[in-house]
Amino acid sequence: MASAAPARRKRKPADRYHHGDLRRSLIDEAARTIQAGGVEHLTLRTVGERLGVSRTALYRHFSDKQALLAAVGREGFVTLRAALTDAWEQHGRGRAGFEAMGIAYVRFAVTHPSHYRVMFGGFVESCAKDADFLAAATAAFGVLVDSIVEQQRAGLIRRDDPELMARFIWSAVHGAAMLAIDGQLRGVDAQGEALTRYATARLRAAIAAGEAMP
Repeated sequence: MASAAPARRKRKPADRYHHGDLRRSLIDEAARTIQAGGVEHLTLRTVGERLGVSRTALYRHFSDKQALLAAVGREGFVTLRAALTDAWEQHGRGRAGFEAMGIAYVRFAVTHPSHYRVMFGGFVESCAKDADFLAAATAAFGVLVDSIVEQQRAGLIRRDDPELMARFIWSAVHGAAMLAIDGQLRGVDAQGEALTRYATARLRAAIAAGEAMP
């Protein structure tokens, strides 16, 4: 009588993602987690479990939650910079480009709310310790500063400190973006575009060429 064939050892389930695209998948899953429950519910363990990957695989890409958040924020700033640059260039720079940048900013926030909350949330200080995050944030802000300098040279807007002026503009448009992604404009201007157009027009009038403020 032939002996029974030896039982086959069960193979350990393979990670669902190859290491080549795991980093991308982790960032995407982190954004989905933040959107669903906020940053406070984001952990490396939870993200890994949802993707079916081991802790060892996770730590090859991110040492902790802060490292993952920094990656999400950096990606947001890279995407925002591209959106602002495209708006400025494609609308002929100057007045039209400036207004288009405002719309592009709010559209980015509405389209990428998880990234936006990481970029400008209360944990941004810890993310700012990440050199790549800081460089991407500085580059995105630089697009606005450069557009202001160019308009100043063309005599279109007042010659105040361009960085201070950029922060003034950003604070107003950031407010519109937060209202939009928090659903405070629902039923009236859900995407925040009407408010943004109004705000940029008023900002434009406030910074129009003339004597600098005392």
